[in-house]
Amino acid sequence: MNNIAVIILTLNEERHIERCIRSIRKIAEKILVVDSFSTDNTIEIAQSLGAKVIQHEFKNHAAQFQWGIEQCSGETEWLMRLDADEYLEPALVDEIENALVPDDISGIYIKRKVFFMGQWIRYGGFYPHILLRIWRNGKGHVEQRWMDEHIVLQPGAKTLIFKEHMVDDNKKGITFWINKHNSYASREMVDLLSAKYPLTEVDRTLYLSEASQGKTKRILKEKVYSKLPIGFRAFAYFFYRYFLKAGFLDGSKGLIWHFMQGFWYRLLVDVKIMEIEARCHDDPEKMKEVLREEHGIRL
Repeated sequence: MNNIAVIILTLNEERHIERCIRSIRKIAEKILVVDSFSTDNTIEIAQSLGAKVIQHEFKNHAAQFQWGIEQCSGETEWLMRLDADEYLEPALVDEIENALVPDDISGIYIKRKVFFMGQWIRYGGFYPHILLRIWRNGKGHVEQRWMDEHIVLQPGAKTLIFKEHMVDDNKKGITFWINKHNSYASREMVDLLSAKYPLTEVDRTLYLSEASQGKTKRILKEKVYSKLPIGFRAFAYFFYRYFLKAGFLDGSKGLIWHFMQGFWYRLLVDVKIMEIEARCHDDPEKMKEVLREEHGIRL
């Protein structure tokens, strides 16, 4: 398997970008870095490793990745999405390089290992995390959402899953992690509010795709989790992950991860929803104003 263009989004990723690019050089025909005007050495490092760098104003991850896809239209047979703090394990590189993919396959799922504070998070339902990351050029698009967007293939498309792994391992520390998830919480708030108020159109193309882990989680989030009382649902989710799905087996660092990502983050989303609904009294236009002025989100 060859003729792959890999799309990577960056903003001040000098700590990760070399690791990311070096892991894919063996299988990538083209490496496109879509940069959101980094002020560190990200661009210089990426270019020194053979990547093409294009700067583009950032709205959200979905729009930025879709723009990157459009820059690769027709150039290669396959496209691959990769975050700057992710990399491919050597076994996955070999699997991609040697794979004989049938002509009727449009997409390929990859298993992802998530590391936190240097530890692989193996329990709590967090592994295997299976994501559609490789697809035929012209056969898929990025779901246009503010948070938790997926690559969506054309209805009826066939897929397969590789057995080896990619890794998500951010090295920027807990303060960066907290600030990033605070921003994520604002974006996820937009998606949840948009399901209730006429703020922005909700992309539901994932529902038309084949059965997948991402589709199942989305259905559970929208049909079950979102119907639970605000505040309580964050605790319920943490209890499910940490106790029922054995997250406690991840040890002390796992406790921090499952608490912060499974409870603190979810509670933060709910608090933001509670605040904006109380202030705006169900007025969508006022909500848009608050989102623009206080969260930097323009709908």
